[in-house]
Amino acid sequence: MRRVWSYAAAMARFRRSIVRRLADRAIVALARAGFGPGGAVALTVAGRSSGEPRTTPVTPLALDGRVHLVAPYGVVDWVRNLRAAGVATIERGTTHEVRAIELAADDAAPVLRAYVRRTPIVRPYVAAGPDDDLAAFAAIAARHPVFVIERIGGAAPDAASRSSASG
Repeated sequence: MRRVWSYAAAMARFRRSIVRRLADRAIVALARAGFGPGGAVALTVAGRSSGEPRTTPVTPLALDGRVHLVAPYGVVDWVRNLRAAGVATIERGTTHEVRAIELAADDAAPVLRAYVRRTPIVRPYVAAGPDDDLAAFAAIAARHPVFVIERIGGAAPDAASRSSASG
């Protein structure tokens, strides 16, 4: 039987509680030190209104020779800020300036599917399952943006910044 999925219910579960905010701070600190769960990195982007640096943990997804950032929890602040700025820094022991390019739905679909397959913890927040076809992922790509990141002045971020999952 196919599960009934509600975007509103999923996002209500995601609400940024004090526990989640504290966990995010701990993950950022670990990432900056070169550690962190699942290859997490600290993503710092200028705030779209304030211009102040905003940092959040994300987990890059290395796929087909490119490094991606996936937004499993929807169009959250880091996504809006990255769309506005187009550039950011990622940090996992070392810091790299990166350019972010948002992918169109058809290009994002295989990345989003790979992410869901490799990161079971986010499945409750995504309306397509790991065995769904690419059309299902293309249909939800607007709610879960995918960016390809490229190091400014060079290739993709090095292997220390790569992972098999994203967040």
